[in-house]
Parts: sequence; C-alpha cells; structure tokens
Amino acid sequence: MKSRGSERRRVGPNTGGSRDFYSRSCPLRTLLLPAALAAAVCPAPAAEVATLTEVKVSAAADSPIGLAESASEGTVTARQLAGRPLLRPAEVLEAVPGMIVTQHSGDGKANQYFLRGFNLDHGSDFATRVLGMPVNMVSHAHGQGYMDLNFIIPELISGVRYRKGVYAAEDGDFSTAGTARIDYLRRLDGSFADLAVGQHNFRRLLVAGGQTRGEYNLIGAVEVGGYDGPWEQPQHLEKANVVLRLTGGTAANGFALTAMAYRADWTATEHVPERAIASGEIGRFGALSANDGGQTHRYSLAADWAGTGDGGAGKANVYLIDYGLNLFSAPSGYINGLAGDQHEQADQRLVWGGQASYGWFLGPAWRDSEITAGLELKQSRIDKAGLYDTENRRRTRIVRADRIAEDALGLALEVRSQWTAWLRSTIGLRYDRVRAEVRPLGGAFNLGNGGSAAAGQASPKLGLVAGPFQLAGATEFYANWGHGFHSNDARGATARSNPQDGSPVDAVPLIVKARGSEIGARAMPLSAWRSSLSLWRMDLASELVFIGDEGVTEPKGASRREGIEWSNQFTPAPGWTVDAEITRSRARFVDANPGNGGRRVPNAIPLTASVSLGADPGGPWFAGLRLRYLGAYDLEETGQHKSTAFWMANLKAGYRITPKVQISLDILNLFDKKANDIEYWGGACTRSESLAGTGGCGSGTGIDGRLVHPLEPRSLRLALRAGF
Repeated sequence: MKSRGSERRRVGPNTGGSRDFYSRSCPLRTLLLPAALAAAVCPAPAAEVATLTEVKVSAAADSPIGLAESASEGTVTARQLAGRPLLRPAEVLEAVPGMIVTQHSGDGKANQYFLRGFNLDHGSDFATRVLGMPVNMVSHAHGQGYMDLNFIIPELISGVRYRKGVYAAEDGDFSTAGTARIDYLRRLDGSFADLAVGQHNFRRLLVAGGQTRGEYNLIGAVEVGGYDGPWEQPQHLEKANVVLRLTGGTAANGFALTAMAYRADWTATEHVPERAIASGEIGRFGALSANDGGQTHRYSLAADWAGTGDGGAGKANVYLIDYGLNLFSAPSGYINGLAGDQHEQADQRLVWGGQASYGWFLGPAWRDSEITAGLELKQSRIDKAGLYDTENRRRTRIVRADRIAEDALGLALEVRSQWTAWLRSTIGLRYDRVRAEVRPLGGAFNLGNGGSAAAGQASPKLGLVAGPFQLAGATEFYANWGHGFHSNDARGATARSNPQDGSPVDAVPLIVKARGSEIGARAMPLSAWRSSLSLWRMDLASELVFIGDEGVTEPKGASRREGIEWSNQFTPAPGWTVDAEITRSRARFVDANPGNGGRRVPNAIPLTASVSLGADPGGPWFAGLRLRYLGAYDLEETGQHKSTAFWMANLKAGYRITPKVQISLDILNLFDKKANDIEYWGGACTRSESLAGTGGCGSGTGIDGRLVHPLEPRSLRLALRAGF
C-alpha cells in the first residue's frame, strides 16, 4: 500500500469520495473544512448525477474506511434517507447518530432536539445549514438558536454531512454539540408527482421536475399539504413550499442559484399536566387551552460558486432570508385565571450574509500540508421581536417589544499536515466577534432595557489521527480538542429589569464559552461493516434549562457532560443496509441548585439507541424499518422525577408497479406505543384548578408536576409516485 500523501489530487470545494478529490460531485462541501477532509467524509450521494473530472490518483483512496478528522463525523446519502419513514421533515436529522427529534406543540413550530446529553431546545447548541444558509436564529422571539426545519423537502436532499463537538474551524455559533449541513440535488433527471394521504386528514402533494441544457440544470418543486393530527382540537396544519434551483458546471467548478418560499399555519395542542389526563378533565390528546398555534414564513435566495486552480481551490456563497413567526402558546394553562395564560411571540427579520474560503496545497516539501482560510459574515435585522399577553390570539398587553440589530464576524484558519504514512494532524484557529444593539419599542417595564453589547472569542482547535493499521481491518485512532461557543439572546445581554414586573435582573454574557475533547476510533472489522467509537467530554460555561411555569429557557450555571457513542453501518448484501448506534451520556451542573441541592441537568437524555434497516435490492419491492429507544431522563435537578423510557418503530414498504410508478405505505408508531414524545417538570394549572383556586391557581401560583405531550398513535400514510 502506498504511503499517504505520496500522490495528490487537485482539491477544492464540494468534493466527494475518500480522498478521491473531485472525482465525483459532493454538494455538502462547506466553508472552512480542509479540502482533503471534505473529500473524504462527503461521498457522492447515489441520487447525484453529475460527476467531475479526475485529475490525479491518491493512494489514500485505498483506505476502505475513508478519511476523517474525528470519530464522530460522517455523511448520510440520499439513498439512505429514501428508505426512512418520516413523521416530520426535521426527522431527517435523526440520521445523525444519537440525535432525537420530538415535538411538544403543533407541527408548524420548530421541533425539539436532543443530542449528547443536551436538551437542545429548538436548536441552541446544534447548528444546521441548508444550502449554506444558517437555519438557527439569533435573539429569536421564542428561543435562542430557534431552528425550524419544516421548510425542507426530504426528496430533494442530496445528503447530510454531520459533525459533533467543537473541533473544526469552520464551525461557529450554536455548534457546541454539533453541526449538520444539508444540501439539495444539483440535477434531477425527469419529473415526478408524489401524492400521499393518511389518517387524521393527512394529505401531501409534491411535484418536482428537472431540465438540463448543456451544463446548466434547472430544478423546480412545489409542495402543498395539511394535517389535523390525532388531537381533539384539530391541528389544521396548512403548508406550502416552493423551490427553484439553477446550477451550472460542477460542484467543483460551477455555481448554484436557489430561491425558496415556505408558509405554514396551524393550531397547536401544547404539552399539558399529566394529572389533567389522569383525572379525565381532558382526554389523552386533549388541549388545555384553545386556539394556540401560529403562522410562519421563510423566503430565501442563495447563491454559491466554486472554482479550482493549479495551486488551490476557492468557494463563496451569499444568502438573503426573509423570516417571520407569530406563535401563540399557553404552556402554563390557567395560572393567572380563567382568561388563560396565552401569550404571543412575534418575530420579523431579514438575515443576510455569506462565506468565502480558499485552500492552498503546499506539496511534499511541506508535509503535504493543506491550508484553508475563510471569512464568514452574518447580519440579522430584527424589525420586531415581541412578547404579548393574548386571549384567543388577541393582544391584551405588550410585555416587551424590541428592535434588534445583530452582526457576527468569523475568521478561520486551518492547517492539515501528513507527517508520516500513519500520522496526520489538523490545527485550527477561529475568531468570532458578535455585536448587538437592542432598542426597546414597547412594554411598561421594558423601556429601561436595551443598549449595546459586544463580545469576541478565539477558539483554538487540535486534532491528531493515527492510522491506518491493519487491526480488525483498516483502523484509525483519533484525539480531538477544541473551544467553541453559543451566543445568548441580545435582550438578555442588555437587560436591566424583568419586563414582566420591573424587578432588577443581571445581564447575561453575549457569548457562552465551551470546551470539548474526544478520543475515538473508526474501523472496518468486516468488509461490509464500518464501525466508530468515541469517548467525549464537554464543559459549558452557562446552561440553558427549560422553565415549565413560564414556557421559556433561561441561563443556569456551568455544566459538564461526558459520554460514549458507538455507531455502525453494515451492508450484508447489495441494496441492504443496517445502521445501528447506542449512546450513553451524563450531564451535571458544576454547582448544586441552591433551591433543591440537585446537580442533574433536566431533560438530558442519558441513553439512546436506534436500529435502521433498509432494503432496496433493485427489484420491485423496497422497505425501511427504524426502531428508536429513549432512556428515562431527569425532569428536575434532584433526579427524583424521571420520564418513562420507551421503544418505538416506524415502517415503510413500497412496490414499483413500473419503472416510473410506485406505491408505498408508511406505518408510523408501528406497535401503537402509548408513551410521551416529551416530558417536562414545571408549574401549570388546569381550568378546573383555576376555578377552584387549588394550590393558588388563578392567582399567579402554579402547581408543579409532570407536563407531557403524547406520542401520536399508530397511523398509516399511503403514497403514489408517478414519473413523467
């Protein structure tokens, strides 16, 4: 076997293959990742058609496990996603080993995410990009890092590249637990229409088509749908989604222009006190209050370019996003009386920015080092972020309304060197600067808040890789260390008083620092079996914890998480795949809660496991099965109250009637498991408790207890796809 680095390929953005630089298209190539790494960890999805010209031969491609810079990164292809039954679009992220995607409200709202012992809320510590555009929203009206993925169309995804931890210089805000980069196809041969119907008034129509003229490819897609759900108060979800995408050339030397438009409207059934169900006051799928829900929209334009030259490769992208949300919620029910505790969170903003990077390849005289430098800019112009008391979606009081301008700058430098045939290193440094200005617009106790805040952080990164060794097939060992951060809400960083009652408050820092480390291994014990194992630790300077009696998150003390993950991919025969993973983590506050003496981080799931089976050997039949396990997790700091562990399964089965016509059936919650999608511990009051004044209900005092949002029961969805 030739030593690594003995021969080179031209490299640049959007490559695919295990160091098979530019031999195939890989649209998941991102901003600041060294070209060799991206080429290794981002193999071309099966659905991608366009290929690139091979320049040279690389001996590293001989490694059957590919090339990576940590044990906890990888790529999910379009073929793997195609066989997964999905209840919601964001469940695409459950292809990331250990990721859990749930919902505690209506399906028009961003999902709740869990990974590596983090209750990520709606995205506060996991950064996602779609077509290079950041999805997480800073200083959002509902929650910091709000990450609504309901606008994605799974059938258009070419792949998902994920990474965990803070070890890469390209990763900035919200990437503490990890990152995911979702890209769409650059080319779609033919057109198709997909019509799906199911129980609880589920309906969906997707029409997509593609045209190719020379080196230019045009893709268009329109999706419309609706869903009432099993809820006693019908969800009445209505959504519309449009994508128009023009690409030219290849992913290595070409461009892409993408326009997207998405709107949704829904009525929500929020989480409710479990005692309300047990007493019969409401049914299992009943609502505590009427007319929660909301409307949202997301319109965007994105452009990206990539070019490869003799000495290196560059890439750049720019984007513009028009986003809005009006969200009505009453998570505490009737604490304040029979009028209910409903409030509205309103957010209207423009986000624009871009990234650019260039990579230089220094050759054998410099240990085949690859140097990548990059710049990232993002501006969020939030016309209004408001919180209002409401009754039946009518505003009765302005709690606070603010205009916010928030800018972020990121600079990154990363150097990858091949020291010997078995040892390589990655050294990185990232500097981020965040600046925000908050101008109060309304609220009796809010007008004294506001002002400016700024913070910066330098984040060093280091990675070492030893291998390959012929131990149980090809084997590589990894050691990674790095600093990272997530930003806090600008309103918290400029706060002087509580907007509810005017009481004094302390401002929080604009940047929360994180430090992580990891050791791991990737191996190929058998020719069809790839396995990875990682042992990790993460220290966070400040924690975000859900506060049930207010339906918000707020900063707590410093925390430490540590855990172990084991992920496996097995291909027993052509067209058959098995993905299996198990994760174990421990999350604790550094200091005990002064109120109850507990140190446990609420809603940090300590044990998850999943098994996915895919079967598509090329004949008329195809199928996919996914089993997911959630272990019991602490609901509050003492650990006395825990959620209930459960398994659930989803099944997809399909038949190709002709090469262009197929029918499929999804059975969601296959065994009709009666469990809870999410559980919290917090204060709330039912209508009858408020009427009776039980425990202070109706006068501002809630009753602490378990708050639940049930799993949806078994449901069937039938789909017919026809190509034309």
